[in-house]
Amino acid sequence: MQLFHKKIAVSALALSGLLMLDACSNDFLTRPPQGQYSPNSLANGQGIEGILIGAYGMLDGQGIDGQNAWENEVQNWVFGGITSDDAYKGTDSGDQPEQSFLERYDFQPTNGHIRNKWRGLYEGVARTNNVLDNLASAKDISDTRRKQIEAEARFLRGYYHFEARKIFRYVPYIDEKIYDVADPNSTKIPNDKEIWPNIEADFQAAAAGLPETQAQPGRPTKWAALAHLGKTYMFQGFDIATGAPNAAKLQAAKAVFDQIVNSGKFTLMSNFSQNFDSDTRNNAESIFEVQYAKSASDDGAATAGMGLAHPYASPWGCCGFYQPSQNLVNAYKTDATGLPLLDTFNDSDVKNDQGVALDAPFTPYTGPLDPRLDWTVGRRGILYKDFKIHNSDFIRDQTYAGPYSPKKHVASKKNTLLGVGWQNLTANNYRLIRYAHVLLWLAEAEIEVGSLSRARELVNLVRKRAANPADFVRKALPGDTRDAYTELAEPAANYVIAEYGAASPVFATKESARKAVRFETRLEFAMEGHRFFDLVRWGIADQTLNAYLTKEGEKRTYLKAGRFTKGKNEYFPVPQQAIDNAFKNGAPTLIQNPAYK
Repeated sequence: MQLFHKKIAVSALALSGLLMLDACSNDFLTRPPQGQYSPNSLANGQGIEGILIGAYGMLDGQGIDGQNAWENEVQNWVFGGITSDDAYKGTDSGDQPEQSFLERYDFQPTNGHIRNKWRGLYEGVARTNNVLDNLASAKDISDTRRKQIEAEARFLRGYYHFEARKIFRYVPYIDEKIYDVADPNSTKIPNDKEIWPNIEADFQAAAAGLPETQAQPGRPTKWAALAHLGKTYMFQGFDIATGAPNAAKLQAAKAVFDQIVNSGKFTLMSNFSQNFDSDTRNNAESIFEVQYAKSASDDGAATAGMGLAHPYASPWGCCGFYQPSQNLVNAYKTDATGLPLLDTFNDSDVKNDQGVALDAPFTPYTGPLDPRLDWTVGRRGILYKDFKIHNSDFIRDQTYAGPYSPKKHVASKKNTLLGVGWQNLTANNYRLIRYAHVLLWLAEAEIEVGSLSRARELVNLVRKRAANPADFVRKALPGDTRDAYTELAEPAANYVIAEYGAASPVFATKESARKAVRFETRLEFAMEGHRFFDLVRWGIADQTLNAYLTKEGEKRTYLKAGRFTKGKNEYFPVPQQAIDNAFKNGAPTLIQNPAYK
């Protein structure tokens, strides 16, 4: 059953009912300033629910003056996408140059994107602590709801700290015992301790206090908390310097993911594409997704963080960012039997239309391909969702950023052009964790501390779903106008995909099985903002990304200047502004990541 959707967002108006000021009173000189809430006005059920909504509000990257939504976007296309081998910055060389530095691993503490990512995450932390701080004083909340509010706030606090730890490494953990709204110096604490145990504790507490189901989509369940706990273990599962597995953390992750699988609460959707449009939000595969909304009266809760990452053609017209790389497209090639080319995928390119004019003839690639390619990447001659056939007019500057367009986060035509404001904004939710994540994380853990055959079975579940012919992108013929087309019954390309057989040599050893699961993870989740962080946690970022830069630099010449430095670029520097703002008693409480000193 389709769940009822309600956007969880924050605005000043959301809390406006909390202060009912008497216009006839003659003591106005003693009133608190408008727009500022006293502790008494918040320490009640209505106030707590309002500031909890505010804590959810930071998930979509909006709500802080002086920064853009894409700098703190939950989908991490800036920090996890264009820094990986999945995507280029896109657009042209002069647009958002700070992203170009990130793409080439020139991470500077003064980069505005880095500064604002930190600001956004710690604003989220502050809002969750505000909930927990005021909750203790609220007397009109039932014990059951009090427990759930605390669990929801701790889930969010765990999430915001997880993101900070994943991105910056040297970060402080701030809870409600440290946080004092009356003391601006209370949160100026050192970032010299490992915070993974604190994050684990938040997700464990959340799992213990959350129900198995929620009436409102967007609020976490017990299963969402457990999935995040397992993800936290997975990010400690390998030594990033050596790639050596951490058996204890992988065993802990395996136990959590087994619990989720054995619950029977989730299943893969029959169609891969059902994870990427507004009509199929909060589906049977969804474990936790960030809710977006757009109406005829307001678009402030829509997908602003992804607004730049749309094709340059109409109806979007902006802005051509986040273009898939040739390396990614090549990864979707298969052999004649339908299995991935784990070692040789990038030896030759899937044919593209670089330099081919809009109306010029183009002979498409005819080799076998994984069908997930054309739900992930917009490419020449293939129908782009239900809009029109992809062509060179989708691209702002092919010479700079190649011929491909991102596709997963772009809502279908019927779910676009709705309401007011920027028409790139939609209500297409972001699936932060879906069941396919759990299956492939569990497969990773099985390889290291369990069964290779079980890992193969889990990978095959994901590949079997991808092989559903009912979900293949269909061939389309152009019509009389640029936007017109006729969709045919036959597939748009030579889609060939198969499961790994019981005797497959790929799952005969840990080394080859590990490679296969990591490759599958890329194919399944490409362009969803995870790739850079996966490469880092596996301890293979330097070798993978430097090989990528060498080969891709032949196509995108600006990448020749890029170099990933092992022991440095796995994490981003602490923003200089954060260090400057952390002075207490004449000295900074935050230290810079030693690799950036």
